[in-house]
Amino acid sequence: MTAPPEAPHDCALCPRLSSFLAAHRLREPVWHNAPVRSFGSQQASLLIVGLAPGLKGANRTGRPFTGDYAGDLLYSTLIEFGLATGAFEARADDSLHLPATMITNAVRCVPPENKPTPAEIKACRSFLTARIDQLPNLKVILALGRIAHESILAALGQRQRAFAFAHGARHTLPLPGGGHVTLHDSYHCSRYNTNTGRLTTAMFHDVFRAITLDLAQT
Repeated sequence: MTAPPEAPHDCALCPRLSSFLAAHRLREPVWHNAPVRSFGSQQASLLIVGLAPGLKGANRTGRPFTGDYAGDLLYSTLIEFGLATGAFEARADDSLHLPATMITNAVRCVPPENKPTPAEIKACRSFLTARIDQLPNLKVILALGRIAHESILAALGQRQRAFAFAHGARHTLPLPGGGHVTLHDSYHCSRYNTNTGRLTTAMFHDVFRAITLDLAQT
């Protein structure tokens, strides 16, 4: 039986996250408050992997990187590099379209203080593995942050030491079913990283410039 690439709406794999979501359903009943599904094309050649939904971002709107600053930078960059069309208006029903890109998270439920535990990251990995397996045209993966990078390596059965995380790094990874995929690393496009100067818009654009070159050559 093929593993599902998305967590069910009532997923209970992680008791702490389930309790956290249950509390927020009572506090904010009109929010999504459930595992956030991947967004984009099933024919994607580019998969972008973040850490987890933001409490007032994707956990509220139900779409990855939608409703918080990280999404503002990510989606404006995708539009600038021709990887998204339409208008991003920070809501799930805007006209934004990803013709050949998919966006997901290593952990599908919002964690308290945006910090999933190692056990929660591992519990959610089967969805990431299945998500990668079920993208037949996948050529490039972008890891937003170290945890996403490490989760991707684990999902592909690769050793962490062989592929060190670094902003702007590029790795060639074998796929379990044959062939390979190119992994690009970036610091996460969070407000904290941009406010502190750890990640600038120019640095983020440099990563996407390299990605578009790889996509054009495959």
